[in-house]
Amino acid sequence: MANNHNNYKTVYAFAREMHPKTEKFDVQYGTAGFRAKANTLGYVMYRMGLLAVLRARYKKACIGAMITASHNPEPDNGVKLIDPCGEMLEQSWEAWATKFANVADDRLEEVITEIVTELGIEMTQRVEILVGKDTRPSSPSLAKALCDGVLALSGKPIDYGIVTTPQLHYFVYCRNSRNQYGFPTEEYYYRKLCDAFKKIRGKNFNTNNYQSKLYYDGANGVGAKKIKYFQECLGDSLMIDRFNDELIGTGKLNYMCGADYVKTKQAFPNGVPKEVGQRCCSVDGDADRLMYYYLDENEKCHLLDGDRIAILIAEYLKGLVEDTGFDVNLGLVQTAYANGASTEYITNTLNIPVSFVCTGVKYLHHEAQKYDIGVYFEANGHGTVIFKKEFKEKLQTSYDDPTVSVEVKRAIKKLQTVIDLINETVGDALSDMLLVETILHSKGWSIQDWEKTYTDLPNRLMKVSVKDRNTITTTNAERTCLKPEGLQKEIDMIVKKYKSGRSFVRPSGTEDLVRVYAEAASKDEADQLALEVALKVHEMAEGIGPEPKL
Repeated sequence: MANNHNNYKTVYAFAREMHPKTEKFDVQYGTAGFRAKANTLGYVMYRMGLLAVLRARYKKACIGAMITASHNPEPDNGVKLIDPCGEMLEQSWEAWATKFANVADDRLEEVITEIVTELGIEMTQRVEILVGKDTRPSSPSLAKALCDGVLALSGKPIDYGIVTTPQLHYFVYCRNSRNQYGFPTEEYYYRKLCDAFKKIRGKNFNTNNYQSKLYYDGANGVGAKKIKYFQECLGDSLMIDRFNDELIGTGKLNYMCGADYVKTKQAFPNGVPKEVGQRCCSVDGDADRLMYYYLDENEKCHLLDGDRIAILIAEYLKGLVEDTGFDVNLGLVQTAYANGASTEYITNTLNIPVSFVCTGVKYLHHEAQKYDIGVYFEANGHGTVIFKKEFKEKLQTSYDDPTVSVEVKRAIKKLQTVIDLINETVGDALSDMLLVETILHSKGWSIQDWEKTYTDLPNRLMKVSVKDRNTITTTNAERTCLKPEGLQKEIDMIVKKYKSGRSFVRPSGTEDLVRVYAEAASKDEADQLALEVALKVHEMAEGIGPEPKL
C-alpha cells in the first residue's frame, strides 16, 4: 500500500462506518495486552489490526494477534500482539498500542501518519498477521474486527481459528524462523511434543511411586479442546482423565475452575473428583498457566504452584547438564510473588542463582535470556525455559564430535530431547505439563514426594478496589511501595508483628485493583497480615466499596 493520505482516509472512513470508537474511557496496553468487557472492544480490535500490519512492516516479519482474556471471566475478552520470535510485543510499542486504541476516530489518520513518519515504515511490503482466538462466544466477531483492520492496510490475515495462546506464539516463531524451530501447524506442534515425551519415557510408564494417571482440569476452555490430541497421541504412556471440558461439560469458562481459581482460592476446582492422593493439574482459559495439586486424607488441598514447577525443572536440568560435563550458566527468575521458602531452597540447597523482576512474563522472559539456560515461572504457573542458541549449537557440535564418549553423547541426546519438549517462546501449560510428568517419572516421585522437597510459608493474596490503581507505584521488582508516600513504612511496621512475615502491594495491570500479598509462619497469621495491609491500602490509596475482609 502506498504511503499517502488518501489511503489513510480510507482507513479512517471504514473505522468510522464499521468500527467507530464507542467508549469514552481510555484503555491501556499492558503485559496482558488489552482486556475489558467483550462488548466494548470492537474498535480496539480493528485498530490493533492496523497496528499489527505496521509492526509487521517495521520488523519485516509476520506478527501474531491473539484474542483472549486468559483467566478472566467469560464476558471479558482482549487482544495481545506477538513479536517475530514469539515473544511479547516490544515494550516501546505498548505506548503506540495505547495511543491507537484511545485516539478519536477523526484523528486516526493523523496517528497512522505519525507512526509511519517517525519510524520510517515502508508501506508497500505485503505482510502476514497470524490470528488466533480462545473459546469465548465473543471471539469470532472480535477476530472479524481485527482482520478488518489488517485488510484495511493491505495486510494478509491468516486465521488459525481456536488455539491456545502458546500455540500461536509458537506458530509465529516457526514462520519467522523459516521452519528452523519447527513447522507452524498444530499437527507438527502435537507431534513434536508427544514424540519427545514418549522417547524419554520409554516403555516403563510407572516408576517407583510415580503412577501415569493424571486428572486434568481444562477450565472449560481451549485447553480442554486441545488436550484431546495429547490423549490420542500419548495413549497409555500418560493416562489423562479430563474434566471441565467445554465439549462434554456444562460449566462456564474459568468459573470455579482453572489454574487461577486453584491458585487464588487454594481450593479444589469444581468438576474434578476429590480422590485422596490423586495427582491433578489445572490450566487456565488460554492454556498458558499450569497448577498442580492433590487432596489429602483431611480433605485439605495441597498446591504445587509455579515456584514448585520452576524448582523441579531447574534441578532436573542442572542434573542433565552435569551429565554432559559442560560448564553452563543456569539461572532461575522469580517475581515478588515467589514464596520465600522457595527462594531459600533454590539458593541454599540447589545453589542455583536467582534473579528477581517485576510481575509480567515479558520481564521474566527478558531476564531469562541472560542465562545459557534460563528457567522462569511466576507463582501463578506461567513460565518456561529458554536455551541460548549458542548453547544448543555447542550441544550439537559435541554430539557430532567423534572423540566424545558414548556416555556423554547419550546425556547430550537426552538433553536435546528435553529441549524439544519445551515451548521456549512463552509459558505453555501443555508443554510444561508434559515436562513435569517427565521429571516425576524420571525420579519415580509421587506428587507427595515432590511436595516434600521444601515447606512453603503459608501465604494469602487479597484484592483492594481503588479509584485509580496508578496512585500505587513500586520499585525493587515491585517489592517496595513508593507511593502513596508513607504506605511502605506502614506496611513495614505491620510486617514486624508477624514471625517470618513478608508483604508487598502492587497495582493490577488490567483493573483498578491493588493486589496484596502476605506470608507468615502460620496460615492464620498470613491471613491476618494480608488483611491488615489491605485495610491500610484501602485507607491510604482511596479505596472504594466495602473494606477488605477475610
